[in-house]
Amino acid sequence: MSEALAIDVTGLSKSFGGTRVVDDFDMAVPPGRIYGFLGPNGSGKTTTIRMMCGLLKPDGGGGTALGLDIIRQSREIKARVGYMTQRFSLYGDLTVRENLSFMSRLHALPKTRQVVDQALEEYDLAPRARQLAANLSGGWKQRLALAAASLHQPGLLLLDEPTAGVDPKARRDFWDRIRRLARQGVTVLVSTHYMDEAVQCDNIAFIAYGRKLIDAPAGEIPSRIGLHTIRIEGPGLQPVYDALENTKGVEQIARFGAALHISGRDRHALEAAAAPYRSRDGLSVTEAKTGLEEAFIWLMSGAEDNFT
Repeated sequence: MSEALAIDVTGLSKSFGGTRVVDDFDMAVPPGRIYGFLGPNGSGKTTTIRMMCGLLKPDGGGGTALGLDIIRQSREIKARVGYMTQRFSLYGDLTVRENLSFMSRLHALPKTRQVVDQALEEYDLAPRARQLAANLSGGWKQRLALAAASLHQPGLLLLDEPTAGVDPKARRDFWDRIRRLARQGVTVLVSTHYMDEAVQCDNIAFIAYGRKLIDAPAGEIPSRIGLHTIRIEGPGLQPVYDALENTKGVEQIARFGAALHISGRDRHALEAAAAPYRSRDGLSVTEAKTGLEEAFIWLMSGAEDNFT
């Protein structure tokens, strides 16, 4: 397996209670990339990421993370991984500084005070150093959690639904910091089911019911699927929706506010389906760029549930 890759795994599988939650999973991740794992709740995203980084032993398959074997050298890998969970997992009854000091000692970092001071400055937490973590807002808790997860300068950073429940400004600031870490060579794996979070990633793996449906650069996924989309905008769209739902060429239809997005792989058939509405008063019919959300819905529609 290539040492140039941050992660190189093949055939990973995992079952719980007789249900295979990860099925024959392969992935190669270059260093310094932000890799998004997109899928519905319960699709196996977090389990897959944890196996890839040696945090969970697979039932089958294997590979390397940071050049180390994920099964035989899992302890060494764990020391070089930062993990940020969806739920705030630091100590609410400790101050910001005390939480960072605890994490520094947990990783046996030298010059604890210097390391903590540097993190407080880097993440703009210095003015809140004496504040109890429990009293921080969602955005500041998130910032503290990221500072704690990256305190030991990990080669891999795992983020599990990292921006759930925070405001848009805090989310933007968070992703600015993640991109800064990636530029420094940190490989970032992000588990999410939010489209606006997925578009921040360099590459995306769509996962459904334990299987990888596609793995590609984020901007290439719609074209790789071969899905075309037309946007129909205007008032009174429900009758249009009902009429197009079973029309030849329309493989998928979704409502986006005051617009419908109809999608299909046959461009000519899709255009023929939309043609009658081009002359309707009040309606605007235009070709649209297929987005990740349309691609995700289309991929999921063909996925087979492993719990049925």
